[in-house]
Amino acid sequence: MPKAAKAHFFCSACGNEEPRWFGRCTSCGAWNTAAEAPAAKSGAAAAKSVRARWAPAGAEGAARGPRPLADVDVAAAKRAGTGLAELDRVLGGGVVAGSIILVGGDPGIGKSTLMLQLAGSLARRGAPVLYVSGEESEEQVRLRAGRLGEIPPSLFLLCETDLEAVLEAAARLKPVALVADSIQTLSRAGLEGGPGTVTQVRECALALLHYAKGSNAAVFLVGHVTKDGAVAGPRVLEHMVDAVLYLEGERYQHYRVLRAAKNRFGATHELGVFEMTDRGLAEVANPSAASGCASGVTTCS
Repeated sequence: MPKAAKAHFFCSACGNEEPRWFGRCTSCGAWNTAAEAPAAKSGAAAAKSVRARWAPAGAEGAARGPRPLADVDVAAAKRAGTGLAELDRVLGGGVVAGSIILVGGDPGIGKSTLMLQLAGSLARRGAPVLYVSGEESEEQVRLRAGRLGEIPPSLFLLCETDLEAVLEAAARLKPVALVADSIQTLSRAGLEGGPGTVTQVRECALALLHYAKGSNAAVFLVGHVTKDGAVAGPRVLEHMVDAVLYLEGERYQHYRVLRAAKNRFGATHELGVFEMTDRGLAEVANPSAASGCASGVTTCS
């Protein structure tokens, strides 16, 4: 009989892996952050199939070898505007094809509204966009979208929490952008623990990373935040993605500030300001002139 693979442990703060349980992480020094990541053949096989599925043409079944950096064509990684000027500025001029972006914020702050507006704006150009909701029904998303304006025919909705089903749908649709709302609701078969656990969040994000880089589609992950203000899940999640954006503000105030905590394709000092209205988030082009903008959002001034 083949020997069963042993479980290993990793630090939920920095992602450092160890063969046995530990009280203090030897890498970052954090205490009580050990999380078990049981070895599962089905999970490993699924991860391998995801990499193979999105490998470049002619590279299926073979490892990608090194190539001269000067020969890499950067035309495919072009930057495109989202249709939301405030978001474009925070991203550094638009979204880069094949990038993966994490958007965090407190519950009710407007993350889903912003992502639905983004998806609609991109879909109005005619290319398909896939919005995946794991927290709302189709009817709930449709009602919310109806308040945001006209719904373009190229915007597709999938209410699903099984990541494999999401990837299969994306393979058929071939969207230019995929929004996962939220990463904490997705799960993969073959891994212990339910949606939102450290292992599930890490592995689902890794699979979506392979999808983004292989398909050249932009992927947006909506993430919940903890009481400390950090995105829930392993800290390694923030290291995986290309950009980390936070939507901030007082829940019962009108104004929201979007800032970048990490951006591989631009600066992190830019801010985007929005006003929450009954028709979604409206861009505030001149925050200093907006009455009450500094109320609850000190960074507006």
